[in-house]
Amino acid sequence: MGAEELQSAWELLKEAYQYQMGGEYDMAVELYKRSLEIHPTAEAYTFLGWTYRFQGRLDDAIAECKKAIQIDPEFGNPYNDIGAYLIEKGDYDGAESWLLRALQSKRYESYHYPHYNLGRVYMATEQFGKARHHFEQALKLSPDYALAKEALEKLRRKIQ
Repeated sequence: MGAEELQSAWELLKEAYQYQMGGEYDMAVELYKRSLEIHPTAEAYTFLGWTYRFQGRLDDAIAECKKAIQIDPEFGNPYNDIGAYLIEKGDYDGAESWLLRALQSKRYESYHYPHYNLGRVYMATEQFGKARHHFEQALKLSPDYALAKEALEKLRRKIQ
């Protein structure tokens, strides 16, 4: 695989991401797939999964994240995303293990997300002490994270 192919794959990934952010999911899917054909990356599989999630295709999203993990088991995003998708499906027990793995990942820039999502798991399963801990950890890592602030406030109102 030459540098030219790798560069081309990354350019397609960036273009796909722009379409995804613009809500043009079918075009994003097509471009992510073209990127993956040229050079498979954990990022492209993860973002393709994210696009499937926006389309309501949670099982497909999870499958793409598992492909990302096969390519790069140290990349934290797909573990967190699988956990979030399982939360959407109401599978809190299944979500917990994926989110804990996200926290152990070596290549991850957003550890506040799995902390927040673990807080959601523990809130749903009425483990309020654990929920508070993870919401607080999310805010420690990202003090302006509005969803974690709202969740912590909701938790405080609930247990008063």
